[in-house]
Amino acid sequence: MPAPPRGADGRESLHPSVISAALDAIRAASPGLPVGVSTGAWIEPDPAARVAAVRAWTALPDFASVNAHEPGAEAVAAALHERGVMVEAGLWTVDAVEAYRGWRVPAGRVLVECMAEEPAVALADAAGMLAALSSPAAGPPPVLLHAEGPATWPILAEAVRRGLHSRIGLEDTLRLPDGAVAPGNADLVTAAVAAGAR
Repeated sequence: MPAPPRGADGRESLHPSVISAALDAIRAASPGLPVGVSTGAWIEPDPAARVAAVRAWTALPDFASVNAHEPGAEAVAAALHERGVMVEAGLWTVDAVEAYRGWRVPAGRVLVECMAEEPAVALADAAGMLAALSSPAAGPPPVLLHAEGPATWPILAEAVRRGLHSRIGLEDTLRLPDGAVAPGNADLVTAAVAAGAR
């Protein structure tokens, strides 16, 4: 699962000490759970600083997401790959799929993120991105399909229908499929497994 390591000021951070503290805490609480982090430009806008941060990490996550549409994405992915961290290519649009297809860095997984909250729009976006990925040039990494807000459950159902991986958590939605507020993260996971998610 991805983790948002935060510094003392509460903001997400790529600083080595923040990454190490978050990884140590999660791994102590849940041994064996794969732990990932984001390298999103909202955390550090400067691509060179993102690359430098990755190269300075003293503890390494199991995987890290790199948004293909962001400036410097391939350089960040290359730095992760050099450190032995699995790259998860984050794709938000068809244009991002095209950017990813130009990478020379291998990705261990492709994260297709449907950002539209309207379910019909999110489903159309998913279809477009997955169609663009279906080209043989796109390569064979597994695909994880997910959305946020009201589109979460319809997109999860689409992932199940297509045999793709998905994810669920309070970061994505606070509501169960019937619209009730989820008491906790475990309730969302239980509902997703019941719906056939993997």
